[in-house]
Amino acid sequence: MKLWSGRFTKASDKLTEDFNASIAVDQRMYRQDIAGSIAHATMLARQGILTPEEGDLIVTGLKEIQQELEEGKLEFTVEAEDVHMNIETFLIRKIGEVGKKLHTARSRNDQVALDVRLYLRDEIQAVRNLIIDLQQVILDLASKHRQSIMPGYTHLQKAQPVTLAHHLMAYFEMLRRDLGRLDDCFKRTNSMPLGSGALAGTGFPLDRELVKEKLGFEEITRNSLDAVSDRDFAVEFAGLASILMMHLSRFAEEIILWSTEEFGFVELDDAFSTGSSIMPQKKNPDLAELVRGKTGRVYGDLITLLTLMKSLPLAYNKDMQEDKEALFDAVDTVKKSLMVLAPMLSSAKFRTDRMASAARGGFTNATDLADYLVNKGLPFRDAHAVVGRAVLYCIQKGISLEEVDLATYRDFTPLIEKDVYPYIDVLQCVIRRQLPGGPAPDTVEQAIKEAGEWLRRVKNVSAE
Repeated sequence: MKLWSGRFTKASDKLTEDFNASIAVDQRMYRQDIAGSIAHATMLARQGILTPEEGDLIVTGLKEIQQELEEGKLEFTVEAEDVHMNIETFLIRKIGEVGKKLHTARSRNDQVALDVRLYLRDEIQAVRNLIIDLQQVILDLASKHRQSIMPGYTHLQKAQPVTLAHHLMAYFEMLRRDLGRLDDCFKRTNSMPLGSGALAGTGFPLDRELVKEKLGFEEITRNSLDAVSDRDFAVEFAGLASILMMHLSRFAEEIILWSTEEFGFVELDDAFSTGSSIMPQKKNPDLAELVRGKTGRVYGDLITLLTLMKSLPLAYNKDMQEDKEALFDAVDTVKKSLMVLAPMLSSAKFRTDRMASAARGGFTNATDLADYLVNKGLPFRDAHAVVGRAVLYCIQKGISLEEVDLATYRDFTPLIEKDVYPYIDVLQCVIRRQLPGGPAPDTVEQAIKEAGEWLRRVKNVSAE
């Protein structure tokens, strides 16, 4: 018999039970549900709504149920609909009539709002740690490659020389922003809704502050209607997860490109590659491709949540049962992607010789040649035109700017002297860019040092 069956004269149709049930999805929140119920029962006993003996019996029963669930001794059922009613059913079976008092002054509306917030708080911390792990891998690699010259690109065309360290640290900065968004989301998740009831609170003298303290929340929600119908924090997580996955997808795309024979910048470890069922020679970057592909499903999770919430009147509506599948999928996909990228990257072999060779082609030092002429007194636009003609000459002759003889250079402009050759050496082009945020090895070394200090600080915050 359903726990809510009092006003009904017929049993639910099997189709209704199957369509209405959410236990297949929300059972993962059983620890959070039990934690919330323990805090609620403790508060009810403290307030005299339950006797101390009843409170102790309920708390002990809930703890035993959690242990039995983790030992595989209990099974959830569709008949009990969701994780909340399954656990309450287990409790009533275990301790009898007293178990029916647990739901005093509580609705499934504020109960699920609590559980989802507790769950997401835990998962935000897990995602946070995984981002930090990936940042540490990037930082370690960057430290090894401060002098590794590679071409920088715009429009996927060679543009100017940079270093591998500088390139990697760009992704470190993306992840730094992702971590900031995650921490902001945690602040808005960390509000305690229990006590809001179905929508209008309760007439019982609850101590919401006590429950807040027991569960480690920063604050209590300020409006009961909003508290049971708010899923902004879930939408916000899916939004930041989408941005994070976009960053991971960009990184994955570069790994995919770099591992091609045409680039040859990186070789992925065999443990993080796959082969072909028909072509024996193939070594495919499938994991990177999957990260790239899974980004779309997280975008889909965000759209699901936004669409779900866009026209719901206050307060709770059954539509909101659909929030968890999208939220859980976003959490799972982000975690798996971060988990696989870190070891894939740390085990990869970077072909710095190929990178350096590529940096010396494609006229990546052309801008430096223009800057050289500016330093000689030529206006930049005129210098740009001179170098453009020099590049065209090189293309026609099949040579690089370094290979143009001085006499030919002086045909373009008499301002060019023999000191041009060390000036346009690609390593010197990089070394010269010492402004904060630039690719010069010394500048990048300072950036790595600052990033390392910052990472140690955020790790300490995670440990707390």
